[in-house]
Amino acid sequence: MSKKMIVPCLYLKDGRLYSDFSDKTLISSDPAAYALECANAGADMLIIFDQSYNDRTHDEALDIMRAVTRQIDIPVIGAGNIKRAEDVKKVIYSGCSHAALNLAKQANIDLIEETGKRFGKDKIYVCADTEEQILDNIDPIREYTGGVLLLNDDIIDSYRDLKIISVTGDTSIDKACGLLAMDCVFGVSGKFANENRLNLMKIKRELDEKGIDTCIFKSSYTFADLKKNSDGHVPVVVQDYKTNEVLMVAYMNEEAYDKTLETGLMTYYSRSRNELWVKGATSGNYQYVRSLTADCDCDTILARVAQTGNACHTGSHSCFFNNIVKTQDTSRNPLNVFEDVYNVITDRREHPKEGSYTNYLFDKGIDKILKKVGEEATEIVIAAKNPDREEVRYEIADLLYHLMVLMAECGLDWTDIVKELANR
Repeated sequence: MSKKMIVPCLYLKDGRLYSDFSDKTLISSDPAAYALECANAGADMLIIFDQSYNDRTHDEALDIMRAVTRQIDIPVIGAGNIKRAEDVKKVIYSGCSHAALNLAKQANIDLIEETGKRFGKDKIYVCADTEEQILDNIDPIREYTGGVLLLNDDIIDSYRDLKIISVTGDTSIDKACGLLAMDCVFGVSGKFANENRLNLMKIKRELDEKGIDTCIFKSSYTFADLKKNSDGHVPVVVQDYKTNEVLMVAYMNEEAYDKTLETGLMTYYSRSRNELWVKGATSGNYQYVRSLTADCDCDTILARVAQTGNACHTGSHSCFFNNIVKTQDTSRNPLNVFEDVYNVITDRREHPKEGSYTNYLFDKGIDKILKKVGEEATEIVIAAKNPDREEVRYEIADLLYHLMVLMAECGLDWTDIVKELANR
């Protein structure tokens, strides 16, 4: 059985977030920052309810969805103001893992089969607030969708075979536990998730103690299994989980180790102050655990983290910036090379250089860039028909360069592309 999820809702209107559909209580004017707080606190998924009222505000809401999905690494369901299949495409293209069709609208009901076939049933959810909406459409829901956002907590036998996120108005942990105990309910959302959004790791541990299998850190090793230094501590090498950059080195005692697993926040033992130290408690530069791995001797921990702000007290992102010696090596890390070239391209755009071919392309505009992309793609096809491997290599490099110019022109970067590939 898959793990059960806690799913905060973002009720979005006019670029701001409200506590529910009523639009009465403003909770944030920065949806992307709010979403990142939820994700870092332990949310397993998010729902964004777009409450826009015309095409212009809907496009603005899609821009916010893009900003949210670029910030976080958990799935996002986009719901609201869908009128046609093209709107579903826009929601998915914004980075959302799923789009939800509102069963209160006949036009959305008519889209279930078309969008399920076009985008895959796992990309399509339906949103319902009455029993009749589900029962009247139970067959297409089963065949063409991946699940139901149920805007209440009344689960009846007739649709217990569906995959349901209950958007409940109840805030009690006992109610959430009862819902998640049902095989058909894989997530709880609504007031329960939103009001507990900054304490989700604690809430999930309480649910886990009640027999609900949630996404929490359950270590394969106790602190006693690790080899300690002469002071009874274990060194921790901290690495940025996105870039692989080494950020810092610190130490843990048993209490810090257990606290890290409990909260998901990197917690260390300060040898100078002889006390526990939650990284970021003073500066706000928290480190959120993505993985902990012991080395071959179990005497050092590698922590891969999501770093908020900078890791070093000097203001540097990493503590390791004092070069001692360095060879003139050429990077072979593909993503680093792509990012380096892309950064040169964007720098040319911001700071034009006379005689630069990149600036020539930007000056000529999108049509010229597209023409070059087409030409380079054709040259790859021709080269691939010949036996010369080196020619294919050269032409692929040419195409990638021109694609990066196109990306910069369209406001995309490698983070967008890599995330889209990962979602597939």
